[in-house]
Amino acid sequence: MTYQEAMEFIKASNQYGSVLGLESITELLNRLNNPQDNLRIVHVAGTNGKGSTSAFITNILAAEGYKVGRYSSPAVFSYREQIQIITSKDQQYDKNITSLKNTVTEITINDITEEGISDAITEIEPLCRKMVEDGLSHPTSFEIETAMAFLYFVKQKVDFAVVEVGLGGRLDATNVIRHPICSVITSISMDHMQFLGNTIEKITEEKAGIIKPGVPVVTNNNRVEVLSVLEKVCASRESQLSLTLQEELCDIHYSPEETTFLYHGKNYRIRLLGNYQTSNAILAIQTAEILRRNGVPVSDMAIREGLFHTKWKGRFEIIAKKPYIILDGAHNEDAALQLRNALQTYFPDKKFIFIIGVLADKEYRKILQIMLPLAKIIITVTPMNQRALPSSKLAIESKAYGAERIFDADAVDHAAQLALQEAKADDVILAFGSLSYLGELQEAIVSSSSPFLRPDQVD
Repeated sequence: MTYQEAMEFIKASNQYGSVLGLESITELLNRLNNPQDNLRIVHVAGTNGKGSTSAFITNILAAEGYKVGRYSSPAVFSYREQIQIITSKDQQYDKNITSLKNTVTEITINDITEEGISDAITEIEPLCRKMVEDGLSHPTSFEIETAMAFLYFVKQKVDFAVVEVGLGGRLDATNVIRHPICSVITSISMDHMQFLGNTIEKITEEKAGIIKPGVPVVTNNNRVEVLSVLEKVCASRESQLSLTLQEELCDIHYSPEETTFLYHGKNYRIRLLGNYQTSNAILAIQTAEILRRNGVPVSDMAIREGLFHTKWKGRFEIIAKKPYIILDGAHNEDAALQLRNALQTYFPDKKFIFIIGVLADKEYRKILQIMLPLAKIIITVTPMNQRALPSSKLAIESKAYGAERIFDADAVDHAAQLALQEAKADDVILAFGSLSYLGELQEAIVSSSSPFLRPDQVD
């Protein structure tokens, strides 16, 4: 198949919706000879922090010199970014023109190639057709993409794969992974209740579904309700549970450029911003230490370098300054609380220009209640998503929170124009609510003719 034909097949598979369950993906992978069984996989589940934690773990392994595959969702800026190959090399340079050599790791991230997609779908498409002929369900697009990731990682001969759960855990398509080398559970909170349950305990049970017998588990959750479920599941499956030690996280210093901190008495620097990122970082550190105890060589230097060189698009990402423009995918109550705390940490005593677009099936009223008291101007958009809440309704909902002005922009490019027209050089523009429109917004900003912002000012 050509790349275009492969993409048309994946797009057409969206008609089969989003189906939780392992029957279809298990059948498809059986017919592909189970490529996932030939990979050493770190499996990551949770409500918030999956993407950042996965990125940290991936880069730590890459900094050690391993070739690492990474599978994450959803795509924000490019479809192909969901499946990546990450490698590194050491660069030598002279500091202050002295004879002392310093080693700096250069991390290289390559999205799956067009050829990689076409080759994988050439294998997958006839098997999907045969499944239907055999009276079975056609795999969903996410199941097809999951199979594609495994095929691509095997073909690329990765040393490790870091695989992020799509939704939940127990019934997520990625849970066909039978023998991960480590299971990682990030922060768990209330989200996707219509699929996962309406209590934190039920949601945790679903996330804990990725835990496999005898496989070590690492988490940064310290809520009693969450820990009690994780401890019970780990005990039943004879899996050792390791907790990050929040009390050993100290000496934290924040700036818009980087965050520095001490953990286990060692110094670290990260450039992923947000005061919640230290928790994700120490979860990645703990995971690396668990892997090391289980025979995977990972040096302290690789941990430091991997953390420092990690970037993750759309997560409190500063894309421009004067004015500051920040993109963040906060889309549930817990993420909104973390985002508010980050804003107050980095930009105290400021009022903000908010661009907001949300999905109607999210608890957007709680997000608005948390975030909008910080706003001086609110601009609402309708994300390009069939689940999107219309911007007009979002604007009406926003009126209760006392912003000076509210604009119903509808279109993302119009919202970018409005924000830049209203902003002064020392203002902060924040776009949040859903990852689904952030890529389009960044494109609109880059092409803007704002007197404050030129394309060469955008990072």
